[in-house]
Amino acid sequence: MTDLTIADVYAVGVPIVLVIILIEVLVTNWRNQSFYKREDTLCTAGLLAGNIAIGLVLRGGTLALHAYLYQFRIINLEAIVPVWAIWLLTFVLIDLIFYCYHRMCHRVIFLWAVHMSHHSSEEMNFFVSFRQAWFGPISKIPFFLCLPVAGLDPTIIAVAGVISTLWGIAGHTQIIGNLGPLEMIFNTPSHHRVHHGSNDQYIDKNYGNLLIVWDRLFGTFEPENEPVKYGLVNNVETFDPVKITFMGWVAMAEDVKSCAGPREALKKVFGPPNTRARGGSF
Repeated sequence: MTDLTIADVYAVGVPIVLVIILIEVLVTNWRNQSFYKREDTLCTAGLLAGNIAIGLVLRGGTLALHAYLYQFRIINLEAIVPVWAIWLLTFVLIDLIFYCYHRMCHRVIFLWAVHMSHHSSEEMNFFVSFRQAWFGPISKIPFFLCLPVAGLDPTIIAVAGVISTLWGIAGHTQIIGNLGPLEMIFNTPSHHRVHHGSNDQYIDKNYGNLLIVWDRLFGTFEPENEPVKYGLVNNVETFDPVKITFMGWVAMAEDVKSCAGPREALKKVFGPPNTRARGGSF
């Protein structure tokens, strides 16, 4: 259905990403702003390396699974709507599914144990967007299986997913202010700064990736009204990507061991994180 490939997206997107990071570094240095810390950047690189490694292992299998499920699609969209409409629908539904997945990552303990890595930085810059959890590619798979079943082409899902991911990089910066009318529809840097805040009113807000309309619709929107304190409620106090990756799982295992019975243990795995878990003080 499409001649555009993931390789094409990366060929265009990666140079753009490198340029905007360079611009941010130059602008912040010129303003004497210290938005990049060496240890934090190296930690992000370590988390990114693990995420990429697992993602590469899973990519072929995930695409094959989507192709298999596509055979059982409920609606044959190709027969009733033009290709451009399928692309548009794919972007919108990917964003909606991402909102649901992202919200659950903050509200289910074992998913937060994965996702917490992304929030462990006390900095906010374009490179922080690459601070991705090692097991993130695994945790996402079940959420997006509904897309090929709904009739969306697996190749379009894959390409649109990469484009959406690259868009998410743009939200991780402090050098872009309010964008006026765009703030109503899109997840702008201002909105995403809120998401990375540990301020009481900012916790568990603004889950969107491309669009902010889901947050406005489902009651999780919060505007940027005061300076953001980046990081966790109780920060991890380490730049070791291995420790950051597993500390949530270690804490969860300790909580399960101390449980009086199976019901309580299930709550420690599938229940909502408390302040201790959400804050990352493990």
